[in-house]
Amino acid sequence: MWFLLALGSAIFAALTSILAKIGIEGVGSNLATAIRTMVVVIMAWGMVFITHQQAGIKDISPKCWIFLILSGLATGASWLCYYKALQMGDASKVVPIDKLSVVITLILAFVFLHEEFTLKSVIGCILIGAGTLLMVL
Repeated sequence: MWFLLALGSAIFAALTSILAKIGIEGVGSNLATAIRTMVVVIMAWGMVFITHQQAGIKDISPKCWIFLILSGLATGASWLCYYKALQMGDASKVVPIDKLSVVITLILAFVFLHEEFTLKSVIGCILIGAGTLLMVL
């Protein structure tokens, strides 16, 4: 099931890039990000209430609050950078560079989460990096 959800994520992320590139024309990148964020907030809270998870708010530990807030700040910074880059550049070049986050995530997971970094992971990172370079040249 996780594979299907991850695939869905990739498909929706691809749609996000194309729809955003079309929608951002003539709109300031910060305003476009704010509009997108507002839609995401409404959708996310809607899912919380539809699935009856709102009672779990009181059970979130202070550590989890801190890291969820930091994650939200990182997401916001990512979206602001992404929309400005998308406004200034071609989607076919911006998106592959944005997807270097896969390589960066693997490295950070190894350093901070002590996850396994195998030969397969190293080769994958090299191939993703080389593929990205090939696409943006």
